[in-house]
Amino acid sequence: MNDYAKCREVSSYLTPTKAMRMGAPGKFGLLDLVFELDKDKKSIMRHWDRRAPLIVQQELYFDEGMPEMPCVYILSAGGPNVDGDRYENRFTVRKDAYAYISTGAATKIAEMIYNFSALKQTFVLEENAYLEYMPEQTIPCRHSRYVTDTDIEIHPSATLFYSEIYTGGRKYYGEGELFEYDLLSVCTRAHRPDGTPLFREKLVTEPQKHPVRGIGTMHHYDVFANVIVLTPEKEAAEIYEKTKVFIDNQQRLAVGISYLPNRCGLIFKVLGMETPPVKNAIRQFCSVVRMQVKGKPLPEEFAWR
Repeated sequence: MNDYAKCREVSSYLTPTKAMRMGAPGKFGLLDLVFELDKDKKSIMRHWDRRAPLIVQQELYFDEGMPEMPCVYILSAGGPNVDGDRYENRFTVRKDAYAYISTGAATKIAEMIYNFSALKQTFVLEENAYLEYMPEQTIPCRHSRYVTDTDIEIHPSATLFYSEIYTGGRKYYGEGELFEYDLLSVCTRAHRPDGTPLFREKLVTEPQKHPVRGIGTMHHYDVFANVIVLTPEKEAAEIYEKTKVFIDNQQRLAVGISYLPNRCGLIFKVLGMETPPVKNAIRQFCSVVRMQVKGKPLPEEFAWR
């Protein structure tokens, strides 16, 4: 488990939980998934290890645009993340393999009293690997604290489409509950297999201490999405040129894109008022990426999603 106590932003939230100790069964969820090609050159989920409350079942092949791609949904048997929960995801895509990973529903971060909830993620993409990681949105409730740490190891020839969506809270709960959480800390970094660093981005927001409604932060928007595309330099340049950026005051949606350092890829950000338009912008961008890298379209999202 990662030593989150070293993060200064959690220094006020280190009191051990009272109801159930941290690390107890049900409070430390683990997933370890490995995708590779079988003897027939079909991409499959060769290995999966899971520890409750996280659940992963057999891979499915339902993507009409890329029917050969294994699709996996992460489920949780424990409901929302609660005080003291620790989760860890390890995703490995072997040489030439490819996969799609998402979650079955939004991740809710429940109100907390003593400690915080944390997620450690590790991605390893080998030569010419391809992964789309598009989980549903994260919803931090009032007085919740949530810390994520994502480490990516990627070969120069591989492509990772990594997205995350954070809402301001339970917008339609009672009279509304926007930006009333205590802490949201999101750190993402990437490096090559030989250890060469590519980039590091960290977002820390504490709305109770530092309001986020100012210009340059969330302003009048309620939903924030961060998308990282790590891909070869030539592919990144083509994707950049094909991506439209805009501020739509009528729909209240803003989209921007920029190059990451060390010529490793792109970062794409979306601000919106509701989750569906933000998700749609992410999927449109993912379609551009997939067409550029794989030459195949992204299908329409399921109506129930």
